[in-house]
Amino acid sequence: MRLTIVRDPVTQDNTPRAVVTIVVAAFCFACVGVAVRLAGSVPVYEKVFFRGLVSLVVMSVVALRSRENPFARSPHVPALLLRGVFGTLGVSLYFYALENLTLADAALLNKLSPFFVAAFAVLFLKEKFSRYLAPTLVCAFVGAGLVIKPALDLRALPALAGLLSAVASGAAYTTVRSLRGKVPPYKIVFYFSLMSTAAVLPPTVLGFVRPRLDQLLFLLAAGVFATAGQMFLTYGYHQAPATRISIYNYAHVLFAFLLGLALWNEMPDLLSLVGGVLIIAAAVYNHRRILTEEQVPTPA
Repeated sequence: MRLTIVRDPVTQDNTPRAVVTIVVAAFCFACVGVAVRLAGSVPVYEKVFFRGLVSLVVMSVVALRSRENPFARSPHVPALLLRGVFGTLGVSLYFYALENLTLADAALLNKLSPFFVAAFAVLFLKEKFSRYLAPTLVCAFVGAGLVIKPALDLRALPALAGLLSAVASGAAYTTVRSLRGKVPPYKIVFYFSLMSTAAVLPPTVLGFVRPRLDQLLFLLAAGVFATAGQMFLTYGYHQAPATRISIYNYAHVLFAFLLGLALWNEMPDLLSLVGGVLIIAAAVYNHRRILTEEQVPTPA
């Protein structure tokens, strides 16, 4: 897959290839979690910094090769910066959750973000409220409650961070939706990488903890996998309509479960498993509903 700037929403309809690409992206994102975990005691802000730095370098190369100026004057810069702020917050919270939860639980909570996108799109983008949205959200958040298992002590903080990472990611993706058709995808990823690197640069400089060689390799690997996942995801969404293939993003949860089991013998407890089934069931139901609505002919 060549690194190029894609401008059109869907360049062709090749659903089988798109599905494979989205699943590969999901595997890359699961590997980000593994690399972050293996980086060990390196502070979260340093992990976010290296993840953003690798992506920033790659996207800068993409822009240079395509003779694009990501800093060209644009009325959409404020929205791009806002997306970067929300994205950075989401990544930071997710990395904290990864350090303290099983890989599967952290991935499950983070994958609540599409439900927040649906809610935020209604609230802020004035998209139409579907009567199916409310029960879908209730099912997803009941599942989240089973994964989080609320407790009035500090044990709940990692799970709460995982949930808030989904809120922040949902806000970031809602901002991306508002930019659809106005800004090329590479520019959105570039600004996210720039903001995430710049935001954590002060604590990284002031409180830098020198990583061991193996930790440094895992930090760089997290950035490589995150960037590869983003590129595969973007490529997949330009092979087929998002409504047809977005459900395959949940392969991330399966890969996280398998990797956590293989590397750390992690097995989510019964409540987390039931919660995961509810979240994924809500996602599948919502996906099928959207496909059904698309197939209903509109009155002439």
